[in-house]
Amino acid sequence: MQIYLPIAEISLDIFLLLGLGGIVGFLSGLFGVGGGFLMTPLLLFIGVPPAVAVATQANQVVASSVSGVLAHWKRGNVDFKMGMVLLVGGFAGSTLGVALFSLLRQVGQIDLVINLVYVIFLGTIGGLMFWESVRALLRRRRSPGQRRKLHQHTWIHGLPLKMRFRKSRLYISALLPLAAGFVVGVLAAIMGVGGGFVLVPAMIYLLGMPTSVVIGTSLFQIIFVAANVTLLQATQNQTVDIVMALLLLTGSVIGAQFGSRLVSRIPADTLRILLAGMVLLVCSKLFVDLFARPSSIYVLEVLS
Repeated sequence: MQIYLPIAEISLDIFLLLGLGGIVGFLSGLFGVGGGFLMTPLLLFIGVPPAVAVATQANQVVASSVSGVLAHWKRGNVDFKMGMVLLVGGFAGSTLGVALFSLLRQVGQIDLVINLVYVIFLGTIGGLMFWESVRALLRRRRSPGQRRKLHQHTWIHGLPLKMRFRKSRLYISALLPLAAGFVVGVLAAIMGVGGGFVLVPAMIYLLGMPTSVVIGTSLFQIIFVAANVTLLQATQNQTVDIVMALLLLTGSVIGAQFGSRLVSRIPADTLRILLAGMVLLVCSKLFVDLFARPSSIYVLEVLS
């Protein structure tokens, strides 16, 4: 059953969109990730314009992150002070990112930039994740029960403007979370993702936060950054398709329930390797599409 998407200006099957949402929701529940870095490429694969795919996915990230924060808040696993510092950097980064998005769209390069950014980041993150997962698996088999430090103090921990984050048991420079939030804000605007796949490793290995509070704090920051991106994209670029977002969100909510039930049956090391492989697979498809011959070489577009 076809439905017309007014902002994307294309017609797509309702069950296809619900299915995509269900698949990404299932993977989110299975791997514990937001799924934004997978949803946007999938939307590109079915013909959704990159600008609309990015902005609409940012809208979905808001809804999916709220439920996660509430769950972690009840368990006391959210460092609100750290989240606010990350949020300041995130607001600055997302505002700059949307302005850059508008500029690239005006010069007609936004589609190329979105694909390039996805290929670079997914390739890098997927490769590092796969390598680290394999190393961890081999190390655990050789030395079972041995634990390693998550982070080491370096010169960056001696930067000025230090703050004490009691929930995270840290006394570090506020410049570190500000910079991390800024980078994630730019990525949220350009890629339409929450940025958790970059922020979570940075919070663990760079800031040295306890793993127990990382996810909840990351989701807290993502809610407001993604909401800022959605608002700016809707007002400045008019690229948020609410109809598509609602269908994707409906499928994601259902799929996440099934994924969360399956996660306890698969070993953690296997899950990380599967996630890395999936990220590299999506990256490979985007890379091939960059060099593939388009179906129509010449396209006429009326700019308003």
